[in-house]
Amino acid sequence: MQHNAKIHTIVLALAVITPFVISVTPPALAQQTNAVANAASKPVIVEWVYRTKYGYKDEWWGIFKKYQLAILERQKQLGYVKEYTVYAPSLHTSEDSRWDYRVIIVRTSEDAPPGQSESEVARQIFPDQQTFIRDENRRWELTTNHWDLPIHVVKLDGSE
Repeated sequence: MQHNAKIHTIVLALAVITPFVISVTPPALAQQTNAVANAASKPVIVEWVYRTKYGYKDEWWGIFKKYQLAILERQKQLGYVKEYTVYAPSLHTSEDSRWDYRVIIVRTSEDAPPGQSESEVARQIFPDQQTFIRDENRRWELTTNHWDLPIHVVKLDGSE
């Protein structure tokens, strides 16, 4: 009789616990799925650095503003770029470490969603591609040094 009482207690416990487990499990699974998705689509920070030819900084900036900033702004409207900031130095440095502009871009992910890459957006907002290409080639003629550098925020607690 005692054995049947134990089985009855176990069955009763399962009857009480099962609805709770079923109601809790889907959100828990969804939460795990979201965590995995968020890790996969972790924001990416990129730094663009430019050094221009002496005497041509204003011309370079005009072209960059007309095209590159317009593309970044459109990518921001579409959601691929979360934010961007353009920096220029306030003082001068030695020639070997000189730079004229830095652009820090925070993107939602490493790869752009369909229709939101730089080249796709450029074709969308600048239908005269011959002029776009000519002007961008001129900007590159005026660029003496450039690099794109993926960067990350260092967490002060030591985790990354």
